[in-house]
Amino acid sequence: MFELIVTLCLLSAPETCRDVLLPGFERASAAACADAFARRPVDVAALFPDSHVQGEPRCQPSGPAAEVQDLSNGVFVFKGAIDEATPQNLGGVSNAGFVVGGDSVAVIDSGGSRRMGEELWRSVRAKTDLPVSHVILTHMHPDHVLGTSVFAEAGARVVGHEKLGPALADRRDSYMAGFGRLIGDAQFIGTKIVLPDLPVPGRLEIDLGGRVLDLRSWPTAHTGNDLTVLDPAGGVLFTGDLVFDDHAPALDGSVRGWISVLSEMKMLEIGRIVPGHGGPVLNWPSGAQDLDRYLEVLAADTRAAIGRGDPLSTAASNIAASEAENWQLFDLFNARNATVAYTELEWE
Repeated sequence: MFELIVTLCLLSAPETCRDVLLPGFERASAAACADAFARRPVDVAALFPDSHVQGEPRCQPSGPAAEVQDLSNGVFVFKGAIDEATPQNLGGVSNAGFVVGGDSVAVIDSGGSRRMGEELWRSVRAKTDLPVSHVILTHMHPDHVLGTSVFAEAGARVVGHEKLGPALADRRDSYMAGFGRLIGDAQFIGTKIVLPDLPVPGRLEIDLGGRVLDLRSWPTAHTGNDLTVLDPAGGVLFTGDLVFDDHAPALDGSVRGWISVLSEMKMLEIGRIVPGHGGPVLNWPSGAQDLDRYLEVLAADTRAAIGRGDPLSTAASNIAASEAENWQLFDLFNARNATVAYTELEWE
């Protein structure tokens, strides 16, 4: 298979360049790829105004694809590394997936860089030639959304919680700077934040052609814009970061809200979930046990610290310390979780 590639370089450092995939021109031969581009040319300079375009787009053999697990019945899952974003993992530190219907494909989350999105795109193309009609974002965090532009350029609608767009707009600069620094200038070239064009205020069904996905926006929990994707045909729920496994949880919303939402989710009659991190497939509701315990400990320890009059500076290093051995990356996330919980619960 051949794909269309263009070389982009940083305006601020023209010697720093990367070959960037232009989606939608994949063909069995280089000639067919080139002909497809001739019939539907792309204004690359307009598409990437923050980069210098070096040379003309060209067709070459397809690059690396993300490794995905086949859950059967048209559901595929990518397991993100349990790690911080690095140049080696390209920001692929959260789970993602896609569901293949009779007419089109929906992608759920897109990774932490355009390059990670390109690898997910190639994974889709390796499994089906159906169009990607939707890319569904489960919440605002950069490791879940920064690969979205690849799918949007190919014509996919971008779907998310009704509060996702404003949240991403507010955090655009910090997310881009933070992940750009972690991943490195070269690997991050072409990455941009794409805001949703299909907000979900409550529930929404998306028909992929004889296969209907049920999207649900939740009250503030892990974040203020969490959304889940249920695929009844595949018997699986994509939870985003409403469920963590192995990877230390990250609280960017409300600990009380998260406990409440998780309790409601455990009542859903489903057998399997894809969490935002870990897994990548867990039985349900047993897959919630570790997260449930952590959140209860976080809340109880926070209330106890507040009751004793412990200052936040001291409490943050002690709250939920008993959970340290149960989670990878605990030291990177727990103190911040404690700070968020303390700030919320001190006003109960």
